[in-house]
Amino acid sequence: MAHLQFDFTGQSVLVTGAGRGVGEEIARLFHAAGARVGVSDVDAGAAQAVATSLDPGARSCMPLALDVRRKEDFERARDQLVAAWGRVDIVINNAGYAKRTPVQDISVAEFDDIVAINMRSVFLSCQVFSEHMKANGYGRIVNVTSLAGQNGGTVASAHYAAAKAGATMLSKYFAQQLAGTGVTVNAISPGPISTAKGRLSDEQIARIEKLVPIGRFGEASEIAAAVALLASDQGGFFVGATLDLNGGLFMR
Repeated sequence: MAHLQFDFTGQSVLVTGAGRGVGEEIARLFHAAGARVGVSDVDAGAAQAVATSLDPGARSCMPLALDVRRKEDFERARDQLVAAWGRVDIVINNAGYAKRTPVQDISVAEFDDIVAINMRSVFLSCQVFSEHMKANGYGRIVNVTSLAGQNGGTVASAHYAAAKAGATMLSKYFAQQLAGTGVTVNAISPGPISTAKGRLSDEQIARIEKLVPIGRFGEASEIAAAVALLASDQGGFFVGATLDLNGGLFMR
């Protein structure tokens, strides 16, 4: 039996939130598999550092300052990638931000900002790139949502959970709209990931590890592999799917 190997040679990929953590791991996987990668982040310095580490000659990596709350930033990223590489084949909407504010302390401004970063960003990206991909007759969009959007999560707050639930539904909506055009839209729903440990207390880490049936946090590399599957040619029959990566915390 042939082993599944990812080959993205000749394809152009945009990864949001790629300056660190899971996004960086995703960018590294795609680059290693032959893709040209737009490394985007709201922190331009972080995006530059990752892009330079992948390709010091800047031939196959492009750093992009991108605030996912702004439609014009997605449009500018699209235009820059098209100008450099001809087209955008794959978009990974990974950027996200969580605050663990007690529900009664969440202000209207904070609620709107969390929703803008975690849900509206998915809408804006899909809106901008779906038309570009549809015109090309091919494309893959993968949205990184969260277990929090399915069951409220383990330590998530109300606005983050609600926003991630919305991102999952937007994935289904755009998938339905684009079915049959050569463009697929899917999502992955990670549970607790090791990159988040630095923001948790020892007590929280121990409690989560006890809750997860396999007894550990997920790794960024496991998330990246799931994203790559959905973005690959082998993943073309996934349409509007959400892959659960949660160690058994939530089964459906």
